[in-house]
Amino acid sequence: MENFMNRIEINPKILLGKPIIHMTRIPVELIVKLVAQNWKEKDILKEYPCLKKEDIRAAFLYAEKVIEEE
Repeated sequence: MENFMNRIEINPKILLGKPIIHMTRIPVELIVKLVAQNWKEKDILKEYPCLKKEDIRAAFLYAEKVIEEE
């Protein structure tokens, strides 16, 4: 993905600064949790129609980056 960080937003005024999908109030953490709970991509997109496949991928690339920096 070209620049996945274009899809991630960190704003202290939104959800206390948790990373979210840009232009939504959907936290990266939620996407990771749903996949960990065995949700399929199609189910996430159906439940959260404002998301795109690229948003889900960006959430995981962001999580990878955070873990890598620990």
